[in-house]
Amino acid sequence: MNTRKKLAALVLSLCCGGAVAAAADRIYTAPNPSAELKRLFPTAAAFSPLTGDPLHFSAYAADPKANPSAPPLGVAFWTTDLVPQEHGYHGPIHILVGMDMTGVLTGVVVTYDSEPYGYFSVEPPKFAMQFKGKTIHDTFRVGVDVDAVSRASISISSATRAIRDSVRTVAKQLLPSEATK
Repeated sequence: MNTRKKLAALVLSLCCGGAVAAAADRIYTAPNPSAELKRLFPTAAAFSPLTGDPLHFSAYAADPKANPSAPPLGVAFWTTDLVPQEHGYHGPIHILVGMDMTGVLTGVVVTYDSEPYGYFSVEPPKFAMQFKGKTIHDTFRVGVDVDAVSRASISISSATRAIRDSVRTVAKQLLPSEATK
């Protein structure tokens, strides 16, 4: 094999190896989150697959296959994809966040955690419900606009930071500029 072909094969194998390594680093949560997406966007007729940069689902009022010009209602994303380094007391807290195209949260769904006090901190519906209606401009501060739970401050703080940081990242990259002002 000549030198060019060897170099091309080497580059190709390095690229493929990098893609496999990047996919291996992703924290997988729910393989089919259609029920959770429908909870976040109850009026949506269709959802895109998880794609893009940052990784996200788009929610549509009309099926984009039938109407390609249909604008999205909003986006949903995993906090673990956006801020994978954010961990609670015992590990990452898997949260699916929905946000409309104006930067208002449509809700959050905690799909998995291994927190020792998760059953009374991040798992109850009350925790998730307090984020519905928040905007990207809210402070997301535990004890200020997010309820604190004694004995679970690490879990609550971590989950709140993950939501705050991921919504702001997604807003900067995917929302219209007037929504982020």
